[in-house]
Amino acid sequence: MYPEDRLYTKEHEWIRVEGDTATIGITHHAQDALGDIVYVELPKVGSAITAGKSLGSVESVKAVSDIYAPASGEVLAVNGELTSKPEKLNEDPHGAAWLAKVRLSNPAELASLLNAQAYQFYLNEESAH
Repeated sequence: MYPEDRLYTKEHEWIRVEGDTATIGITHHAQDALGDIVYVELPKVGSAITAGKSLGSVESVKAVSDIYAPASGEVLAVNGELTSKPEKLNEDPHGAAWLAKVRLSNPAELASLLNAQAYQFYLNEESAH
C-alpha cells in the first residue's frame, strides 16, 4: 500500500530521497482523512523549509491542514499543477501529486522518519485507539 522507496512522518507526509534532493508529498492516509481537496498552498521556490515546521497547507471540504516538512532544505521546485487541479492529491498522492522538491540541508534528519512498514504499523496502532 505505501511505497517502500520513501520515508514517512507521523503527520502523514512522505519523502523520497535521491542523492541530496528529495521529493515531498502527503500520504494516501492523509488525503483519505481530508476528503475532497479543494485548495493547495505550496512553498515558494528558493525558500527554506525546516523539518517539523509547516511548508504549506491543504484545504478540503472538511478542514484546512498544515503540511509539515519531513526534512530541512531549500525548495527547488513545486508542483504547480496542484494549484489548478488540487483534486490530483486525492487521485494520486504517492505519484503525480507530489508537492515540492528540495535540496536537503541536513540529511541526518531522515533517521527519525518511518519506513513503509513502520508507517503502516503506526497507522494500524492509531486506528486501534
